[in-house]
Amino acid sequence: MAKTDKPAQKPQKPLPVKAPAKVEKGKDNHGLGVTAKKAEDMPEWYAQTVLKAEMAEYSNVKGCMIIRPYGYSVWENIQAYFNSRIKALGVKNAYFPLFIPEVFFKKEASHAAGFKPEVAWIANTMESGERLAVRPTSEAMICDSFSRWIRSHRDLPMRLNQWCNVVRWETEATKLFLRSREFLWQEGHCAYATREEAEKETLLMLAEYATLCEGLLALPVIMGKKTPKETFAGAVYSTTIESFMPDGKALQCGTSHYLGENFAKSFEIKYMGKDEQEHYAHTTSWGISTRLIGAMVMMHGDDKGLVLPPRIAPTQAVIVPIILGDPEKILARAKQVASQLKDMDIVLDDRDEYTPGWKYSDWEMRGVPVRIEIGPKDVEKDQVVLVRRDTGEKQFVKTAEIKKALEKLLEDIQQNLYKRAKAFMDAHVTITPDWNNLLTAISNKRMAKAQWCGEHACEEEIKAKTEGVSSRCIPFDQPKITGNCVHCNKKAKVWVLFGRAY
Repeated sequence: MAKTDKPAQKPQKPLPVKAPAKVEKGKDNHGLGVTAKKAEDMPEWYAQTVLKAEMAEYSNVKGCMIIRPYGYSVWENIQAYFNSRIKALGVKNAYFPLFIPEVFFKKEASHAAGFKPEVAWIANTMESGERLAVRPTSEAMICDSFSRWIRSHRDLPMRLNQWCNVVRWETEATKLFLRSREFLWQEGHCAYATREEAEKETLLMLAEYATLCEGLLALPVIMGKKTPKETFAGAVYSTTIESFMPDGKALQCGTSHYLGENFAKSFEIKYMGKDEQEHYAHTTSWGISTRLIGAMVMMHGDDKGLVLPPRIAPTQAVIVPIILGDPEKILARAKQVASQLKDMDIVLDDRDEYTPGWKYSDWEMRGVPVRIEIGPKDVEKDQVVLVRRDTGEKQFVKTAEIKKALEKLLEDIQQNLYKRAKAFMDAHVTITPDWNNLLTAISNKRMAKAQWCGEHACEEEIKAKTEGVSSRCIPFDQPKITGNCVHCNKKAKVWVLFGRAY
């Protein structure tokens, strides 16, 4: 479980303040602890947890958020992991402008139409007069570059990624990490000579996202294909990973799109093939965002606050000395233990202005996977106490054996969080051939897996009748079709996952 070679660090002192029970935008509400119950009021619990654990806060700019260092360090861990994965696959990082000329954005008609409600525009009256779009996604800008950079089959494949911010002009209230006008993401954009290569890439990157979510965030996902109605604007088809949150809503965690020749034809991305004929390239795009942090918080957190999977946690364990009797001896032992664990992400909390109990609550709220307690009796017995954040269980370990024991415990916590989340998701997917049963499942905060005819009009009617239930995906795992469409009773073509979403 070692992630870095950083020495143990003394944490900065958080400032406890008095605050109302409800979280207020722009206020420091850290001192109270989380007062809302997750099972009773999840939106309030979620907002308090993110704010009080100092992951993020609301901005004075409407619809935007500020990611604080603790939250950003989680994003950095996601970046570090995924960067290593894509670079091993031969993808290179680049950066493209935030502003996209309107003429570029309009070149692929369905793409422009699909993003029209979400695009923020800059008038640009001082220059050419042509409006500039503030990047909602970068297919247009990157494909314009591809049209200059790709000339021959020798230039292919071209596989690029950028880590950046994007703007989607949301009108709904900000939900920290889940929905804001500006957010961070990575977007991969690739060009291939053939459809087969591009489609292989599409599924490869989706599988990488699933591995990231399940292996790093302990977040189970369902892999599938979007219906035509839900397909990314300008794509031939879209694939997705979908998860399910404790408040009964599905959450799209990552997408990978096969764009075919659509953008290549709009932007003239042509290459001279081995056959000495000119061909259009086949392109793909794929992305994940800081939304994953919100998904992790909702899935694993409890009434005490965050519960972070060890592989993503900025701090894997915190050492809390219990200062009684001989303080120097206890602090010396705490520093010895910190030195033994110096190649792990460990914090030694030796602040003398707070009681051990206050520190326990503080670090529990921040979701640190393991607390290491060292008191007078532990020094006498040459041991430490390891306390799991996920279950609260205690384990007594000899000081000399702490590193091995901690590494094993961290792995156990990682696996337990995933198993617990997977069991929850599996238990909340109702497989049904019946329309009324589907409605019951949705009203009971579940997802419904049902047979569907595949027709656009039917999908629209389902959404209208259920006040917003949408098709989340056509799962890759497709049982045999044995009946008719769950809604219109026409011949069914596929199994589809339906649910409410953010």
